Amino acid sequence: MSEFKVHHSVSELMSLLGVKSGEVGAEVYTDMLLKNMTPYVTTQVSAHNAKRKIAEHTQSPEEFLQKYDELKAKNIRDLDSLVFLLSKLSDDEKTKSFLEKNALDRAAASGTTLSSHSNVLSQLPASGSKITQEELSQLRDKLLREASSTASHVGSDVLRKVMRDKHATRNVQLPPQPDWLFQRPHLTLDFVVGSQGQGDGNVVSLGTLPAALQEQAVIEDLFFCMEGIEGKYIHALTLKDRYGPREFTIDQSLDPSLRELVRRILPTCSNYSTVIRFVEVTPYHLQQTLGSSRLLHSQWNEPLSRHLPTPFLRDKISPTPSLHLMGELTLQKYWFYIQPTMRTLEILASVANAVNKGECIGGAVLSLLHEKTSSLIGDVKGQELCLYLTQAACVPYLEILEKWIYKGIVCDPYAEFLVEENETMSKEKLQEDFNDAYWDQHYSIRRERIPVFLEQVADKILNTGKYLNVVRLCGRDVKCPNAEEIVYTIKERQYVEHIERAYAFASKVLLELLMEEKELMGRLRSLKHYFLLDQGDFIGQLMDMTEEELKKTIDEIMPGRLETLLELALRTSTANADPYKDDLRVDLLPYDLITQMFKILTIDTKLEKDYRVDPVDLRLSGLEAFSFDYMVKWPVTLVLNRKSLTRYQMLFRHLFYCKHVERQLCNVWVSNKAAKMFTLQSTRWYAAAFALRQRMLNFVQNFMYYMMFEVVEPNWHDFEQNMNDVTTIDDVLAFHNDFLNSCLNDCMLTNPDLLKIVHKLMMVCVTYCNFMQRVTKTTDVDLEMSKLNFESTLQAAPTAKQRKQEPSFKKTTAKVVSEHVDQLTSSENFERTISKFDSNFSKLLVELLDKTMDYSTANCEHKLMNILYRLDFNGFYTEQLEAVAQERSMIEAAPPESEPGSSHSRPRSGRSTASST
Repeated sequence: MSEFKVHHSVSELMSLLGVKSGEVGAEVYTDMLLKNMTPYVTTQVSAHNAKRKIAEHTQSPEEFLQKYDELKAKNIRDLDSLVFLLSKLSDDEKTKSFLEKNALDRAAASGTTLSSHSNVLSQLPASGSKITQEELSQLRDKLLREASSTASHVGSDVLRKVMRDKHATRNVQLPPQPDWLFQRPHLTLDFVVGSQGQGDGNVVSLGTLPAALQEQAVIEDLFFCMEGIEGKYIHALTLKDRYGPREFTIDQSLDPSLRELVRRILPTCSNYSTVIRFVEVTPYHLQQTLGSSRLLHSQWNEPLSRHLPTPFLRDKISPTPSLHLMGELTLQKYWFYIQPTMRTLEILASVANAVNKGECIGGAVLSLLHEKTSSLIGDVKGQELCLYLTQAACVPYLEILEKWIYKGIVCDPYAEFLVEENETMSKEKLQEDFNDAYWDQHYSIRRERIPVFLEQVADKILNTGKYLNVVRLCGRDVKCPNAEEIVYTIKERQYVEHIERAYAFASKVLLELLMEEKELMGRLRSLKHYFLLDQGDFIGQLMDMTEEELKKTIDEIMPGRLETLLELALRTSTANADPYKDDLRVDLLPYDLITQMFKILTIDTKLEKDYRVDPVDLRLSGLEAFSFDYMVKWPVTLVLNRKSLTRYQMLFRHLFYCKHVERQLCNVWVSNKAAKMFTLQSTRWYAAAFALRQRMLNFVQNFMYYMMFEVVEPNWHDFEQNMNDVTTIDDVLAFHNDFLNSCLNDCMLTNPDLLKIVHKLMMVCVTYCNFMQRVTKTTDVDLEMSKLNFESTLQAAPTAKQRKQEPSFKKTTAKVVSEHVDQLTSSENFERTISKFDSNFSKLLVELLDKTMDYSTANCEHKLMNILYRLDFNGFYTEQLEAVAQERSMIEAAPPESEPGSSHSRPRSGRSTASST
């Protein structure tokens, strides 16, 4: 079972049980289950003990055992595993009480009761008794309530499965029933009950005949019964059950000793009748499936019934006609001669009964035959017979298997093969739908259709055909050089080797197609250049060209202009050498990165509803909506599907925004260079702002360095090393997903607490940059000089006299600007604003360092510790971190009845945002 299915099942179970997602979510339980997943080996002892234990705890043990035997007769897979789990639950009193309480709460919420259907049915009056109209109305209402409560508890997965099976049933092309099945009921080798025996008018009572003649008469009747014909003194009874054993009546006047011998022989006649019914009726009998009649026709049942050796059986059943004609055959001799045939018919009848009672088709039939063959290991003749039947029944199944693992084609007219094709999934959707899982869902395994002898290699069978199917869809002819006929044997290793050789060939062919012909690694390196900011000059030029355009709102931006600027940046940078540069596109998303990440991270949590906001209503800036997209064609879309590209976009938007903040701080640094021309008094007021800017710049640059050189590059190096050793496309998908997940996790994009703090820090930096740009805009000396010299520079080059006067102009301008700066910086508003920025930035940074340390220690994420060493390399924040730790210790040690307004009533503050400035 895949990790996604386990996670989905855990989430559904938590929802049904009313377990709220807190610190321990579905991910934790999923990891525990995956790490502790082991195959359950069913034994007769464990199954018997589990069944007995549940029967002891139930109110009606007989009903439970009867239901268990009924399901066991139908060859229900995983029945013993389920019973074993239920027996373990019955031992845990705490779990039992919780489940009972949960059931009561759910029943109370839905306005129903937990009374069982048997309790309701027990209130029905006895057959033939009268019931009043009022009692009938009350009973009807109660039944309706019980039915509605049952329907309300049916999970969505169950309904989807039913609808899917119903849809699959409608698409199965079943063979028509022949008319003679109904028009000519006597055209059979089985008993025709109700027809007259031979010479009915001249039948003499056996009691009036001597013992020798009685013996010859019943021997003659036995010959007829062995061929499905009633005798004079032995008559077949009407069947009580379609699959029940055939019963007979014997003339009561027959000698008791002879009657006892006849009773010993008649089970063989009954078994013959069972086998004949299976041969004639099974391929065409009707069963009710999902409310519509469906033929229980199977490719495996038909050859099984066809290969039951009926003429051979008749010869073996009646091996002594010459002795009978000569009068030398006695019942004792007859009993002796049919001993081998009795065992043969007993085995055949048991197989027919098991198939009929279990309504087995497809893989269930093959599983039953395989288990029957294996169980007869001490009976050489019986095992040979079952092996013959199993090989015959496996022929159609193995032919479909050969076509799948050698050509990648599913030819399954009756929907019984272990691989199922979902025709609604198309490879074109890989570039369109985020949730499209073509690789996982286009072809999938139906566990209930897997024969037990192929269960260990079911995943390899699925992947082998999937690999070849991809190659075939690319227009290449697939010819497996190791294609050999697969024949069923008791020794599984023989056909497992065929499957493994086909798997190795398919893996090699698909890998060569992707890695060499489609140049997958070249595509991935191209993605790294653009989405992970690998091309520094390209990103720099693009940000310079699009700066003004990205300041606009998303409604005001012209996407065509951005595409043109992207093309220009690609052509004028080192990215021009990339052969895949033309596949890069501009994408303006209708939500910012934080909204996107929190919508994902809060799924199945109590915060999920807080992020159900229509992102179209938000007036996003171009910078917040800007992202790249990448055009990929089949079959590279198997690796670079929409889900993978979305994760690349998340990383790009995070890195791109950090790069933007760094550029803004650098622009402030450039504009602040004019402060060296100010007077000492003016410069003094700028010192605090300059120091804060440098701390912000140090944080952003070190954070960028950490993500680029301590997260992306090492993970990419490991990814390249792994890609050199891959042998299957599944390894490629796994390594690529691991690379993206590691980058997202180490860049703090998957941790809501850390991501929120980083976002606030970036907002504080951007707000600070905007404030400083507004302050320094009026103090730009170069701008003032350009205004003073505007007219002269338009007319002609400055003269020598003007050049001599230029220093005095600058000095005068600097003096004027210094006075202006003195007025700005000496005001309490400027000092208070800078102090507020400093306070917010320091608190958020200390909170980030503190939570990073806690998260790294708790989850053993040692890579996150690197950012602590870079941001606090000289111990500047150590004292503040110690103060935070001490405050947290005091809060944890405080008594529970502390006042809400006390200093220890709340954990760390430090949640002020940049907007408060």
